[in-house]
Amino acid sequence: MLVESATAALRQTFSPPLRAILWKSLGLTLGLLALVWLGLTRLIQAFQASHHISAQYPILDSLAYYLAGFGLVVVLAYLMPAVSILVAGFFLDDAAAIVERTDFPDDPPGRAMPLSTAMLYAVRFAGVTLLVNLAALVIFFVPVIGIAAFFAANAYLLAREYFEMAAARFRSLPEAAEMRRVFSGRTLAAGCLLAGLMVVPVLNLLTPLFGIALMVHLHKRLSRRLRVEGPRLPDRAG
Repeated sequence: MLVESATAALRQTFSPPLRAILWKSLGLTLGLLALVWLGLTRLIQAFQASHHISAQYPILDSLAYYLAGFGLVVVLAYLMPAVSILVAGFFLDDAAAIVERTDFPDDPPGRAMPLSTAMLYAVRFAGVTLLVNLAALVIFFVPVIGIAAFFAANAYLLAREYFEMAAARFRSLPEAAEMRRVFSGRTLAAGCLLAGLMVVPVLNLLTPLFGIALMVHLHKRLSRRLRVEGPRLPDRAG
């Protein structure tokens, strides 16, 4: 099920119907990362201007600046999941509608969430993701544990956010959350795929659009399983 969903999502990500959204998604992602980079570099420059590391050895100032630049690359990598969730909030309904229309033409279309609701949900969860990744950044230099914490935390967070946003086009948010818990193994496996993509430079820029398409497909397949096997959700999920 996951392989089929991932294959279809990858095809959709580069398909002509989604191409315009792909460029917008890439532009917004790069724009947000550039703003963060600019803000952090200005802070570093201001700090160095008022706190010279060594007046006798100016080369130390230059070395510190380049080391700080390397540190910014690491910081941006840890900020990327939160940025991805924010971008997904902007383009969720447009991208999901295209995927539903082209790959599931016989199914009833989903209901678009109001943009304010979608963005409030995305901002709230992006904030949680940011805090979790900053905590993971603290243990970045601990061998194995740092990377494992980053991967595990983001696998869960990305699975939760993307699946619930896709499911919310057909269910209430509490019902979407309950469905994710019922199929926690499959949704977490999809989250692992997104977390793995997140650590690949350049390709991680595709995460918002690929994540939307992936979870739309996964939700559709799991919904069909529910209809075939009978309800596995509480009565409130219908």
